[in-house]
Amino acid sequence: MKKSKSDMALAAYEERPWLKWYPKDVPADIEIPKKSVTEMVDQGAEKWGGKTAVIFYGNKMEHKEIRELSLRFATALHDLGIRKGDRVGILLPNCPQFMIAYYGILRLGATATTLSPLYTPREIKHQINDTDSETLVVLDLLFEKVEKVWEETGLKHVIITSIAEYFPGRGRLFGKLRGKTLETEVSSKTGVIQFQDLIQKYPPNPPNVEIDPEDIAALPYTGGTTGLPKGAVLSHRNIVTLNEQIRRFFPEIEDGKEVGLAVMPFYHIYGQSVIMLTGAFRGGTGVVFSRPDIDEILDSIEKYGVTIFYGVPTLYKYLADHSKTKRINWKKVKYFFSGADTLHKKTLANWMRETGREIFEGYGSTETSGVTHAQPYNRNRPGTLGIPLPNTHAAVARFENNKFVEFLPPGQEGEIVVSGPQVQRGFWRRPEENKISFFEAGGRVWFRIGDMGSMDEEGYFHFVERTKDMIKYKGLSVYPSEIEDVLFHHPKIKEAAVIGVPDPVVGERVKAIVVAERDYRGKISEEEVMKYCEDKLAHYKVPKIVEFRGEIPKTDVMKVDHKKLRAELFRLEEK
Repeated sequence: MKKSKSDMALAAYEERPWLKWYPKDVPADIEIPKKSVTEMVDQGAEKWGGKTAVIFYGNKMEHKEIRELSLRFATALHDLGIRKGDRVGILLPNCPQFMIAYYGILRLGATATTLSPLYTPREIKHQINDTDSETLVVLDLLFEKVEKVWEETGLKHVIITSIAEYFPGRGRLFGKLRGKTLETEVSSKTGVIQFQDLIQKYPPNPPNVEIDPEDIAALPYTGGTTGLPKGAVLSHRNIVTLNEQIRRFFPEIEDGKEVGLAVMPFYHIYGQSVIMLTGAFRGGTGVVFSRPDIDEILDSIEKYGVTIFYGVPTLYKYLADHSKTKRINWKKVKYFFSGADTLHKKTLANWMRETGREIFEGYGSTETSGVTHAQPYNRNRPGTLGIPLPNTHAAVARFENNKFVEFLPPGQEGEIVVSGPQVQRGFWRRPEENKISFFEAGGRVWFRIGDMGSMDEEGYFHFVERTKDMIKYKGLSVYPSEIEDVLFHHPKIKEAAVIGVPDPVVGERVKAIVVAERDYRGKISEEEVMKYCEDKLAHYKVPKIVEFRGEIPKTDVMKVDHKKLRAELFRLEEK
């Protein structure tokens, strides 16, 4: 029987041409520990209990200390009525309390649902109600947001903590982070509990709860393909798989010896799964920052002997432009990782000029526990997404009206789809979204990761555009990332973002939001920007609208917030 074009295309992906680039002794498929996240944390604390787990603005805490505090917190939560299967919210920046709360929640067989500190009261209410969370751990400075919507949720207990609680002292640094006086006025409302009161009151002996690897560990929220943010159902198996994949794929990262920079937010899957949990599982030390401060980050590199640097493109750009960067000895850092957004060639070139070190890009999403593709340490190809991790299948496919049509051969652009044990169980209580996001073909269940891309003849994948950011001009597809890359190379432009503006005649017009370099502010015109693009882009991709701004909105992982820019546009239209 003759094979269809789709079957032949799938066969090319099923050959997994990327395997020839795997590091020595790394097989196509590895064995995944049949353990829960809690068991892996306990295993790490038992083996490296006396090692430093966290350095928080100078305060050092050992793995065994973090574990004991999480046991106390679990005991307290159980006394508050938390049982297996319940959801507990965490609304905190990076701090020891985040780790203590997270591990304590999971120890009871409950699920941690993490919220962004940047969320508005409306967004907080949505996630609390969508998860039916009755308990929330929150920073004192963020309590006001929660209080505004408390009565509209099912919250019974709000556990409040302060950044200062695990500082080595309550002085200058605390004031710098807060921007307010040390004293905090917190409502005396019934249900408010102090984090430290629980830690001090309860012993480290919570009930022993049997946890299956398929039980839900985390419920982080993501934009999905449509509508309000949705919970990604991540099991213990999903998260343990991802960490084992990374461990095997990067053999030069040694258990019990590494010091990682933990500036990426723990609420986000990158910070949570790739950084926080990797350190806990493998006896690493995390230099934890509650917010990214370039000077403090640079000072920590040599002060604490950072060996693994986790960043995002914007952070690398800021560092490359900083005067202190050249004075840092970067030789002890084994790896510089970048994720969450596209690393522009200009940023990479500037970084390498200043430091002489290469950056390894990774690729994945919240729904895939953080990573599906990475650059092999022995064959880094900048400008690509890298190759699929062990146990991971990836392909490129075509869809029409959200229905799978066919797999596309290597070299052709389409939607990137993946299949692997790190992929989420599904979206929380979103059966219709799951029907759109998952499909069966070739004997596998595939997940639509939400990006346009392609695979080359060597098995490396390339990013083209987020499907939801794509602009349609007279039926033609326009990719904002392509235009942003062109603008990024203009000598007078510091950064840029591109969105589509609804137009009844052409569908969407291309709009560029531009931030000029400091010396050129007020000295570059809309016409100059358009003319520059005309020489480098097809006519339908050239921005028809140019807006200059002092800055471009970013998400809390420091990538361009296209969603916010579009929302601003729609609000203006409504007015």
